[in-house]
Amino acid sequence: MASTTPEGSESSNYGLRRGILSPMETLAQSVSTMAPTTTPAATIPLVCALAGNGTWLAYVLAMGAIFLVGLCIARYAQHSASPGSLYTYASVTLPPWLSATVAWSLLLAYVATGSSVIGGFYHYANLLLRDATGHGFSAVLWSLLVTGVSIWIAYRDVKISARLMLWIEAASVSVIVIVVALVLFRHGWHLDGDQLHLRGMTGSGLRLGLVLALFSFVGFESATTLGAEAHNPLRTIPRAVIQTAVLAGAFFTVCAYAEILGFHTVGQDLATTPDQMHVLARVGGVPVLGILIDIGALVSMFAGTLACITAAARVLLRMAPDGLAHDWFCATHARNHTPSRAVVVTGVAAVLPVAVLAARGASGLDVYGWLGALATYGFIVAYALVCVALPRYLRQHGTFKSGAQIVPWLAAAAMLFALVGNLYPVPEGPYGKLPYIFLAYLIAGLGWFLVRARSKRIALAASIAAPEP
Repeated sequence: MASTTPEGSESSNYGLRRGILSPMETLAQSVSTMAPTTTPAATIPLVCALAGNGTWLAYVLAMGAIFLVGLCIARYAQHSASPGSLYTYASVTLPPWLSATVAWSLLLAYVATGSSVIGGFYHYANLLLRDATGHGFSAVLWSLLVTGVSIWIAYRDVKISARLMLWIEAASVSVIVIVVALVLFRHGWHLDGDQLHLRGMTGSGLRLGLVLALFSFVGFESATTLGAEAHNPLRTIPRAVIQTAVLAGAFFTVCAYAEILGFHTVGQDLATTPDQMHVLARVGGVPVLGILIDIGALVSMFAGTLACITAAARVLLRMAPDGLAHDWFCATHARNHTPSRAVVVTGVAAVLPVAVLAARGASGLDVYGWLGALATYGFIVAYALVCVALPRYLRQHGTFKSGAQIVPWLAAAAMLFALVGNLYPVPEGPYGKLPYIFLAYLIAGLGWFLVRARSKRIALAASIAAPEP
């Protein structure tokens, strides 16, 4: 079990540099993994295609579900600080095979989210390049470029990484906030009746839109991967998790309302109009901000790539001592104190599927959607299992109180609802194949776990049976 105090031995740090990240830098990790700038630009229009005038409600409900999960994770984070994130919490409460499921699910979630935002990066890079020159650039080379730079930064210094992510996201979100504020100001101080009365919204549309809205939040807990490196982690990390859930939920909800309001003003459909943020910037009276939002989305995708590699590498580092990954990943860089080997491997794992899909002609937004949906399966499974395990964890620490199981049960039920919503009705096209890919991945991961566990039992039995010299 990880150390339950800010202080601890060097071994509990897994070779990482202790206490070097400020509260804001820790918060930046969670915010950047979500890549919040991409939600107004790419995800809200997709939710609108399903939920219509109920898009804002879908985000309110998604925020509520994520807030419940955040409360559970924050309770864990008040007692434990480790780079293993949710896996560390699960490993001390769940049976080994279920904690292994959390570990493999979480690793896939961070890597696939990284792949998703790499796809988004080459989409926006070529979008801006074509606007400027009329020509695009190789999507494969864009993917390799953003991943290579992210690996180099994550390899060198986590503090540089956190500061860079913080400033990138602050600048990107600020531009969107300005556009949203201008749209609301020009509309005047009255509510949009169509949205207020949910005109045209259907129950099934809201359900499917809610599931998609949850994708905007996944990764909000990734500050927990910095348990060994955050200053005063037992205080800083729980706050970062809750703050990210609440602030992101408020931001997404207001953006959803303002975007649909802006498109109502000009009589266009948010779900089918390309370059939505450019239209919104024109409604706000400052067209140039549309280009700035595209630039913000581009750099936010870069920050998201960096954040996902940072998080995935620390989960892989934590998995290695328990036999869930090769012992080779236990090592950290002697000078940089980063999980250098894990950084390189998770970075390569993130870019490889993107490079293959890009070489086959897949658009950046398709890659963003496909791999983002795959990542969502990993997050939902990890969230649900960790929430279910919380009551037992609290009993182990002597902090369980009557009714303490209500929030974990509600959170787990919300995640189960989201999982069912992802699986039924069966999605069309590539999305219908993703559950089988995720299931095959989990089977392979658990198979590796069982093989390693059996090898250790045989080695232990042999050492016990061997005569003493």
